[in-house]
Amino acid sequence: MRVHCLGGGLVGSFVTRRLVEAKLEVHLYDVVERDTSAIFHLGDAFSADHSAADVIVNMLPGSLGNRMTELLKDTGQRIVDLSFSESTPDGLHNVSSSILWDVGIAPGLSNMLVAKAYRELESLDEVSIKVGGNPQQPDGEWSYMAPFSPHDVIAEYTRPARVIENGDQVQVEAISDLHSIDANGREMDAFLTDGLRSLLSMPAKKMGEYTVRWPGHIQKYQESELNPEELVSAWKMDNSRPEFTWMEVFVKSGNQTRTWTIEDLGKNGDSSMARTTGLVTACCVTAWLDRPNMFESGVYAPEDLPDDVIDSVIDVMRSEGVSIELQ
Repeated sequence: MRVHCLGGGLVGSFVTRRLVEAKLEVHLYDVVERDTSAIFHLGDAFSADHSAADVIVNMLPGSLGNRMTELLKDTGQRIVDLSFSESTPDGLHNVSSSILWDVGIAPGLSNMLVAKAYRELESLDEVSIKVGGNPQQPDGEWSYMAPFSPHDVIAEYTRPARVIENGDQVQVEAISDLHSIDANGREMDAFLTDGLRSLLSMPAKKMGEYTVRWPGHIQKYQESELNPEELVSAWKMDNSRPEFTWMEVFVKSGNQTRTWTIEDLGKNGDSSMARTTGLVTACCVTAWLDRPNMFESGVYAPEDLPDDVIDSVIDVMRSEGVSIELQ
């Protein structure tokens, strides 16, 4: 089986390596030279021929990734889209390809857990997702390193957040409902951002996604006069600095609740965000290769995955040392 990976950044390089380890023929396309065990193609992924790929994994950042998915929507191929663009594939029309989008940790695993709860409980009164990747210790400055495209982080901080209130979709200001939470013994800040995406179509009375940061980070952002490029520099990833990813998915239906807590501290030189995002992505790719008819042509979200595939994702993540607890 042949897989084309587009983009070899922090997450892209991890996914590529996992797929090589799965004994697949993996081709990595990037404009930056990468140290990889895949077959590497230096250059623009837009000008490359992807017709021989059994699955294309789009890991280009933001708007670039969105443009690539638009170009591939008519090829009749299987596409896994991890680009996290503000413009999402569910808005595409006349799609002859099969597109599975947002298969990271959040969105991604968060959607899968909410879907599992909905299938078990048959209704959703309240859904709350809290998630963030941060340094293990605050630093008195930004207390943050961007594990994926900093421009996408800035977009999350600035565009209105879509949430569900009283069963209806509404928009609220980004960074609203700022409050303190306990993230496994750490006092952190949580605030609303526009991360629900495809989950907005699920029938729920109340739903919101919160980004989690160390206290002081978002206040410093709100007061800062730095331009986006300066913020990109200030938030650059320091691979020598310990970091962690933490997520809580809470679902309530009547008097029943489900609370999943996910945490990872990184392992063997791989960052926690690369692992928690990339393991989900790689699992979805291999599941789709094993089950070619899992999806017909069209656009599919993580909550559309079969239960056994979702259970397999959880099992693989646990086997790799990611803590996933259900209460």
